[in-house]
Amino acid sequence: MEESAQAFKNLHSREYQGHKKKVHSVAWNCTGMKLASGSVDQTARVWHIEPHGHGKVKDVELKGHTDSVDQLCWDPKHSDLIATASGDKTVRLWDARNGKCSQQAELSGENINITYKPDGTHIAVGNRDDELTILDVRKFKPVHKRKFNYEVNEIAWNMTGEMFFLTTGNGTVEVLAYPSLRPIETLMAHTAGCYCIAIDPVGGYFAVGSADSLVSLWDISQMLCVRTFTKLEWPVRTISFNHTGEYIASASEDLFIDISNVQTGRTVHQIPCRAAMNSVEWNPKHNLLAYAGDDKNKYQADEGIFRIFGFESP
Repeated sequence: MEESAQAFKNLHSREYQGHKKKVHSVAWNCTGMKLASGSVDQTARVWHIEPHGHGKVKDVELKGHTDSVDQLCWDPKHSDLIATASGDKTVRLWDARNGKCSQQAELSGENINITYKPDGTHIAVGNRDDELTILDVRKFKPVHKRKFNYEVNEIAWNMTGEMFFLTTGNGTVEVLAYPSLRPIETLMAHTAGCYCIAIDPVGGYFAVGSADSLVSLWDISQMLCVRTFTKLEWPVRTISFNHTGEYIASASEDLFIDISNVQTGRTVHQIPCRAAMNSVEWNPKHNLLAYAGDDKNKYQADEGIFRIFGFESP
């Protein structure tokens, strides 16, 4: 415990500015060298991040959406392909090298969630009307559509792509078989709505963040809750496992991001922040945590920034 707390103690955060309005979503590509940010300003940006470098950061703007870019995710098998979901009802696929949109699908509602299947063949999209659409990436056409009669918050595949998870406003996690989308199990996870879900990259666990301010950790093979993380006091908006599965970051309207040891449940570090957080995501290769929230400047205007924690002092 002491060792892991020491590991984070002397690290600091860097700030990245480029968006004109607040950043809703941050995501790393599969090599951990690029970070994408999606914003209320209707753009996404791709930043080239050197894990140990201090140079000027180049960024590429992805322009074309006509409403907020609420969530984005990278192709797990291709380091330059990124998908964005927007309130303008479209999902777009971009090439991060030149910022060009290569594919576009017009869906039926305002899109708020997007995730890739781990093998890179399909993208799942959730909208404000609790409708799920699965797109075949090659044709960029819907292959499944399903509307649910409950509030669907976040969605995720397990690492093998055989199970599909939905977190719901009823405090449950719905586990479906994939590709049939047949219900396998309903987990009574929390006493209030479940907002977010993260899959441990090593594959043994998943975690759920809830409006009851708790994060629950589940054994994926037994579908049993093994522990809860209790440090936050506000609804949990965003969670992420680090690349080794050792640590979990969680954030909310509390003015800190909690980093806890997955095995012990104990906090190893807290990153102070100035606003409610919208998105935290660990780099897939290094202990670098990107985070973005509702930061405002002294005139109460959106700052449009995100930060990355985990750099050693120069």
